[in-house]
Amino acid sequence: MSKIASPTSPETAPLQRKPDWIRVKAPTSPGYAATRKLMRDKGLATVCEEAACPNIGECWTKKHATVMILGDVCTRACAFCNVKTGMPRKVDPNEPQNLADAAAEMGLEHIVITSVDRDDLPDGGASQFVKVIEALRRTTPETTIEILTPDFRNKMQAAVEAIVAARPDVYNHNLETVPRLYPTIRPGARYYASLRLLETVKRLDPSIFTKSGIMLGLGEQRLEVHQVMDDMRSADIDFLTMGQYLQPTPKHAKVMEFVTPQAFSAYAAIARAKGFLQVAASPLTRSSYHAGEDFAQMRAAREAQLARAKG
Repeated sequence: MSKIASPTSPETAPLQRKPDWIRVKAPTSPGYAATRKLMRDKGLATVCEEAACPNIGECWTKKHATVMILGDVCTRACAFCNVKTGMPRKVDPNEPQNLADAAAEMGLEHIVITSVDRDDLPDGGASQFVKVIEALRRTTPETTIEILTPDFRNKMQAAVEAIVAARPDVYNHNLETVPRLYPTIRPGARYYASLRLLETVKRLDPSIFTKSGIMLGLGEQRLEVHQVMDDMRSADIDFLTMGQYLQPTPKHAKVMEFVTPQAFSAYAAIARAKGFLQVAASPLTRSSYHAGEDFAQMRAAREAQLARAKG
């Protein structure tokens, strides 16, 4: 990747024409419509819609969805995110069971649960994650559970302890970008606090897979990306995802570069050499894209690693 200056002010950033490798077809399949209807019937929000994910057509056709709990209004305003910002509604006590019922109806083998930031709540929303995990274990016990949590600012230790005790199969928390860009891209968060969160998960329960991801194309430099990989491995993170940042609206941070598929492949090779159990890196990669398949591969990689250790 060429050297590029830090992002310009989002207020003056035009939407840029996407290269051919990142264009996708508009969703029109019957499977997409069925998934959309089920989410509406159960009163569930999805990050697929709220974050304008480019993979929504493919995933919803396959009945894969990343459910977003704790409402669809976030208490923060990150420069890359399309989720609404404002004062969220009260927590829905029926949400955990509604989500579990939807997972059972869809016959999900693997589910991804994320949330908006809820800095307004005493525990940051951690107890709702716990209730969702418990409802899924009761209702569809064969489903493996992946969570993608916020950083639980100023509440991290207690929040993480509670969620880890509920034992999700995968704990994901995204670093999003390199530390130099946090003041403009992720101003409400702290890079090393996010690293510490994932390190805490692994220390509390080493059997839980940890996962994190970053976006490319925001003005990061190659060596900065390599350093993030090293920081993740120092925190014993198992799974790295890397995808292209796309500007949701002209008010959001500008795309500084469309990173080529070849550059993503090169990053993936470096990440594997650094020791990640699983790496997903491509322009269209998102945190939960192909999450079920990736989880199966990661579990197999760990089993092979343990077998080699036993000799």
